[in-house]
Amino acid sequence: MQLLFYKFPSFLIWILVSLFANNSFEKKKKKKGKRKKKIVSFFSTGGAMDIWMAMLLIITLLFPLLFLRFFGSRNKEGFRNFPIFGTLPDFLANRHRFLDWSTEVLRKCRGNTAVFRRPGKVQGVITANPEVVEHILKTQFENYPKGDRFISLLEDFLGRGIFNCDGPNWRAQRKTASYEFNTKSLRNFVMENVAVEIGTRLVPVLERASETGRGLDLQDVLERFTFDNVCKLAFDFDPGCLSGDATAGADFMRAFEDAATHSSGRFLYAIPNSYKMKRFFNVGSEKTLRQSIATVHKFADNIIHSRIEETKKTTSHKKDQDLLSRFMGDENNYSPELLRDIVISFILAGRDTTSSALTWFFWILSSRPDIEQNILAELKTLRSKRTGDEETKVGLYTYDELRNMQYLQAALSETLRLYPPVAVDTKACGSDDVLPDGTAVKKSWFVTYHTYAMGRMESIWGKDYGEFRPERWLENGVCRMESPFRFPVFHAGPRMCLGKDMAFIQMKSIVAAVIERFHVEMVEKEKAPKQMLSLTLRMENGLQVMPKKRDTVDLPG
Repeated sequence: MQLLFYKFPSFLIWILVSLFANNSFEKKKKKKGKRKKKIVSFFSTGGAMDIWMAMLLIITLLFPLLFLRFFGSRNKEGFRNFPIFGTLPDFLANRHRFLDWSTEVLRKCRGNTAVFRRPGKVQGVITANPEVVEHILKTQFENYPKGDRFISLLEDFLGRGIFNCDGPNWRAQRKTASYEFNTKSLRNFVMENVAVEIGTRLVPVLERASETGRGLDLQDVLERFTFDNVCKLAFDFDPGCLSGDATAGADFMRAFEDAATHSSGRFLYAIPNSYKMKRFFNVGSEKTLRQSIATVHKFADNIIHSRIEETKKTTSHKKDQDLLSRFMGDENNYSPELLRDIVISFILAGRDTTSSALTWFFWILSSRPDIEQNILAELKTLRSKRTGDEETKVGLYTYDELRNMQYLQAALSETLRLYPPVAVDTKACGSDDVLPDGTAVKKSWFVTYHTYAMGRMESIWGKDYGEFRPERWLENGVCRMESPFRFPVFHAGPRMCLGKDMAFIQMKSIVAAVIERFHVEMVEKEKAPKQMLSLTLRMENGLQVMPKKRDTVDLPG
């Protein structure tokens, strides 16, 4: 589109010049004595009409292009704003690289905040300013809910689960989840499931690839791993996607992937709400989305109704450890439909975020042997401190050992800084407001905080913001966490992610088990992965790797 704006007007002008040049050439062939007569006749004949019609056509074609090019907002900062079209022309031209394009724009803005306008009275603000983030996520939390527009885009898929609701419904779910996520029993349940999944599925998959010399898509492997794991956490069901023995579970996973992808696609429509027309006629991506959601809902509903029937029949007061059982036992008496929405929301959060972070981490690690060696050295030090009674299974670690992996946590945090799983998040302005940087926001505007851009701001991270340097997180050998308003990867304020600690425990467990046994090489070492912005930041074509088994592994025993 940018090529069209800049080259097409020149092409039309060339045509116009050619027409006049041709006419001039013909006129020179006429006799000089009849020049005056010919000129008069020229403007009263078909030849003249051809020229004027050509000029009219060219002006008609040129006008909208010149209008967009020369009459768009010429402000040096922020997104270009064209009359009628708003930011739409530039948005369409850069939709394939939205994250990097918007980061470049925000980086040039004072305050790292810019107004974004689209047709259909959809306008708002995109920011990478920590003060603004604190304002909308904490200080003025009540004035910046999810909002009806955001909720409606995901409601078909997520319903009114905890990540897609506001007000009393959100508070009730948050209260239950907050209590449950702080219980030792849930932590132990997660650690046990992760250990089993690593030992019986993840490691064997990598070993087979290493022995056969066949590469594999690590993104796909990690997504299957986390999907199996989070389904156990959500409703104590094992889909068996990574082990390869899945049947209905595999259909559930594929439908879940499609539902997440097409739901997020609604945010990128050039004309907001145009997806509703496709949904009404049940065509294209909306048809696929409807079918996928039906599969996901049916699968989850069957498990929930079976669990409800079991609860009615049993007299045991034993409390199961999965989240479904915990919410079923809550005093709020959630309906089966809301239980389904809650479970699906937690599956989405637990599956895509962890696998996204780990995929980017292993890609970075493949080109940084210095960081890989530092992590291996840290693991060796931890193992050397074990006594005979403290030794665990090969490659697995205790909760305390995982918490003490400071350098690994720093390396994971650095990955999350540059490649946050949730790259952008959006709120709605409840009433007119002025942001800390002076930007005026009107009621019903959207306000998006750009986590991806924030990780790439010199004003936050210094001149080396583009360098992958885990040491920036370490103080005296201990990984310090940044303010969540400077590093909102796990959200911030009242909606702060409850599963943050569990996410780090899971990621550390996987990384430690993998790199002690394998060096993960990229199949295409010189090619950077292409980003795909879904509900989470993924790699468009996966991550093709070749696991190389280590010759010697310094393990306990």
